Amino acid sequence: MYYRPEIANLEKKIRVVSTKKLRDYVVRISSGATPSVKEEDKYYSNKEKGIPFLRVQNLQPNGKLALEDVKFINEYTHENYLKRSQVSEGDLLIKITGVGRMAITSIAPDGFVGNTNQHMVIIKTKNKKTSEYLANYLNLDIVEKLASRRSTGGTRPALDYPALKSIPIIEGIDFTVIQEAEKLKELKEQEAKTLLATIDDYLIKELSLKLPDSNNTLESRMFTTQFSDITGSRFDPFYQKTKNDKIESRIYKNIALRAIAKIEKGNSITKEKIIPGSYPVIAGGQTSPYSHDEYNFEGNCITVSASGAYAGYVWYHTTPIFASDCSVIRSINEKNVLTVYIYDLLRLKQSEIYLMQQGAGQPHVYPNDLEKIKIPIVPLEKQQEIVNHVRVIRHKAIQLQHEANEILAQAKRQIEKEILGETL
Repeated sequence: MYYRPEIANLEKKIRVVSTKKLRDYVVRISSGATPSVKEEDKYYSNKEKGIPFLRVQNLQPNGKLALEDVKFINEYTHENYLKRSQVSEGDLLIKITGVGRMAITSIAPDGFVGNTNQHMVIIKTKNKKTSEYLANYLNLDIVEKLASRRSTGGTRPALDYPALKSIPIIEGIDFTVIQEAEKLKELKEQEAKTLLATIDDYLIKELSLKLPDSNNTLESRMFTTQFSDITGSRFDPFYQKTKNDKIESRIYKNIALRAIAKIEKGNSITKEKIIPGSYPVIAGGQTSPYSHDEYNFEGNCITVSASGAYAGYVWYHTTPIFASDCSVIRSINEKNVLTVYIYDLLRLKQSEIYLMQQGAGQPHVYPNDLEKIKIPIVPLEKQQEIVNHVRVIRHKAIQLQHEANEILAQAKRQIEKEILGETL
């Protein structure tokens, strides 16, 4: 990419109007490491007691951190082994390794305390306002091309510190149009979330589902149990109190998942068996463009990610290959129970799946636990009616999300045209 004429010309144009380089804004720069998952009890923790441990998937090109999927390390790891990579509010976080878009930049929000691995850098600037300006700038598509131009490596490109700090910076850009676009984007996204939230209400009504008691008084939050009931099981009070909270139908028969579906674990995929291909690999809720012809693949299935923060999250895919940290679910007989119907019910039962996790630093949910989930069974025609209704809602929500992304993309293109002196 470095010698591609269009990228080289782009760099020349930006250098003409740039006055500084990224290094001029760096007060301190550092990166972290990835503690061994084989020693998870030593390094990792849970959400309640742990420190957020950021990874590349937590960075977003809108400058905000995505904190829904975060691992956690314990305080000792944060203060000792990873002391140099501590993250605090206003810090600039930049992706420096990996495939796909390079130099995705996010800012640590107010009051944030966390840490990160070696795949991104933490840059401390003069103040949060400076970080916000740089994040808006680095997340422009034309600037990302300059970052990618500086990366080295084949299968896993990387930006070293000198290359990153050499990126030319244009001062004085008015990013108001992007800020306004962000507000509109958030409104669209909220509209999509509100629409998706109606799915649960619809399923509850159509299937006459009984929900767990929502009483949150002090008395309701105090309970006792026998020691024999928790021997060999989880000790945490939240699990013990809510383990019997099931969402089940009052009028339809509730059947265990093992009776209507096949639940299998994915394949163990080693580096030696991976070659580039066009089939996505479902691994821990993520997809990658690798495949191997000895692995079977099939569509019309559900995957539940087994480990870490993805545990219990249900996905619906077509023609994937499954890694070992996924449980694969599909109907035994589509003429009796639709796989996609099971999927809609599992989405509704997400909290129930989450409660099945076992382990502290990296919780897991296993097939022999998933098979106990009960699904209300209705006639096939009713299943199809429900599936069609939910599909329409999800389609509308996806359209809103696409519109939201396009609003921001247009704002960025407008800024880029102004930078390059093109006619709007």
